[in-house]
Amino acid sequence: MSESDHPATAHRPVEAHGAPAAQVDGARPELGPGPLSRVRRHADRGRYDRATVHAVLDEGLVCHLGFVDNGQPCVLPTLYARVGDVLYLHGAPANRALLAAGDGQTACVTVTLLDGLVLARSTFNHSLNYRSVVAFGQASTVETTEEKRQALEAIVEHVLPGRSKDARPPTDAELRATRVLRFAVSEASAKVRTGGPLDEPEDLQLRQVWAGELPLSLATGTPVVDTQAPVEAPVPSYVAAYRRLAAG
Repeated sequence: MSESDHPATAHRPVEAHGAPAAQVDGARPELGPGPLSRVRRHADRGRYDRATVHAVLDEGLVCHLGFVDNGQPCVLPTLYARVGDVLYLHGAPANRALLAAGDGQTACVTVTLLDGLVLARSTFNHSLNYRSVVAFGQASTVETTEEKRQALEAIVEHVLPGRSKDARPPTDAELRATRVLRFAVSEASAKVRTGGPLDEPEDLQLRQVWAGELPLSLATGTPVVDTQAPVEAPVPSYVAAYRRLAAG
């Protein structure tokens, strides 16, 4: 599969109730291209506008944080939330990734949404339909209790909108036991592939080879109630009707 790479190798926005004020540079409607974020291979698939970049970030659930630790490159997956042009990540106080990235170094965050398999008449031209974002910026550790509390609420709301109103919020002790990383995006690009296979003209004569797209999506199962203790509350509507699909 030869067409799924991003540089450096419309969906619903999610804003948490009570989250920090959105931090957006209104004078700069695009986040790129920059020296790090410019899409070079299949440049026509590159998108630099905030709407596209934010849409991918808002639909994704897991990001990959790239950083350098003692001279060694490392990439680790983690949950996140977007508030304006800031991404919040969290983990234990001794979390290796957050400690290394939180010292002010430039880091990289990527998010990929897989939308389908693209089956061509030749194996060389097989591909994927996808939406991805590569973002670069400076990371720092959140120090204030208030920003930490709001960032964690934003992460909960990003994963499951409405949940923070039902579940118990973290205690001060739990906040102290959590490290939150603030990743300020300085430049970013999205890359999008849609549509069917791009076969060589001579391969279009291979009529006995099936070609086309196999759409993929994130599906939810039936909610399973916890059995540690009796649960008297009904399944919340935001759980029963949970979907995380592109809107369009």
